[in-house]
Amino acid sequence: MSIIAEYGTVFLILACLFGFFMAWGVGANDVANAMGTSVGSGALTVKQAILIAILLEFTGAYLAGGSVTETIRKGIIDPSMPLLVENPNLLVYGMLASLLAAGTWLLVATHYGWPVSTTHSIVGAIVGFAAVGISPDAVSWGKVATIVASWVVSPLMSGLFAFLIFVSVQKLILDTENPFRNAKRYMPLYMFLVGFMMSMVTLIKGLKHIGMPLDFTESLVLSLVIGLLIMFIGQMALSKIKEDVQADKSFHFSSVEKVFGVMMIFTACSMAFAHGSNDVANAVGPLAAVVSVVHSGGEIVGKSTVPAWVLLLGAVGIVVGLATWGYKVMATIGSHITELTPSRGFAAELAAASTVVMASGTGLPISTTHTLVGAVLGVGLARGIGALNLRVISTIFMSWLITLPAGALLAIVFFHCLKLIFG
Repeated sequence: MSIIAEYGTVFLILACLFGFFMAWGVGANDVANAMGTSVGSGALTVKQAILIAILLEFTGAYLAGGSVTETIRKGIIDPSMPLLVENPNLLVYGMLASLLAAGTWLLVATHYGWPVSTTHSIVGAIVGFAAVGISPDAVSWGKVATIVASWVVSPLMSGLFAFLIFVSVQKLILDTENPFRNAKRYMPLYMFLVGFMMSMVTLIKGLKHIGMPLDFTESLVLSLVIGLLIMFIGQMALSKIKEDVQADKSFHFSSVEKVFGVMMIFTACSMAFAHGSNDVANAVGPLAAVVSVVHSGGEIVGKSTVPAWVLLLGAVGIVVGLATWGYKVMATIGSHITELTPSRGFAAELAAASTVVMASGTGLPISTTHTLVGAVLGVGLARGIGALNLRVISTIFMSWLITLPAGALLAIVFFHCLKLIFG
């Protein structure tokens, strides 16, 4: 306890710095989940994507990032362990080391343009410090196993959805005699699906902490209503879009892709809000744990209230990361895996959103990064294996495998450094 009392202020300052660093990494690496396909397909420019993401990621992170969060992230370690109760400073060292380790790994991954999971980065870091610094028994290995399983489940599920959605777009619209007329006929159905799925993502992942405790059924009903409303608005907007015969001469699907381009702006906005609200916890969870232990004089609780300034710090960190280095991973997802057009990007984003909704409803732990990369792969496969850049894909898969052990190793090193410094 004396260490907490003696160095409390120092721990708080370090927690804020490391938490901001981790949030910066979330913004720099993970923003591609929301914006990569929109930029790659040409629906948005990089500047437009960054401006939209800054506004909506910040709003999602600050307003819906959670007033109460599991500070011991994902229930991976048991806060009631006797060793932790007697030595709360070990938890403080561990959470500081985890933030610094995850942030460092995200810095490396973003530098090379690898889209990695920020959740897996922080989970790997917490597992590393807990297993080595406390005891292997302190780790809930069952939880870790389900997270590892999500490496396979997320991309496979979203890849299959994206493949099916894009094949349906090809059959109903693109490969027909009059693509533009068929786009006007079938687009309201896709608009309903977009409105429904994006509402589900936002309600399930984005609004659960702002005094709107909607259960799955309530979210489902409200999303159906929003989906029908968007279909109605979309149909009115579609009636005003005219076929550009001149543009269609140089590119047969020019008019059709314009319609999909408008849809993608909406999907990108919704995904940005939901992502900000969900993934800010990767940075503020461990930070809130340190704040809680220091303010309580050494008492450890599994859940604690997150002060508004902690959420603000996380939200600002995400925005700064996105504005400075967000373009690097955006380029990988948007153009390096496969060539994207608005119709392909739309299929990928709708598939990613559908996977997030299904996973949230069933309690399956997934990574938004793995989900979107899987969806882009699915769209590419719908055009044949030759449409995929296999070298880039193999590099991405390798970075996924490295993420958990890299976070763990770095956290172990930083944990022992902090232990040496503070005792």
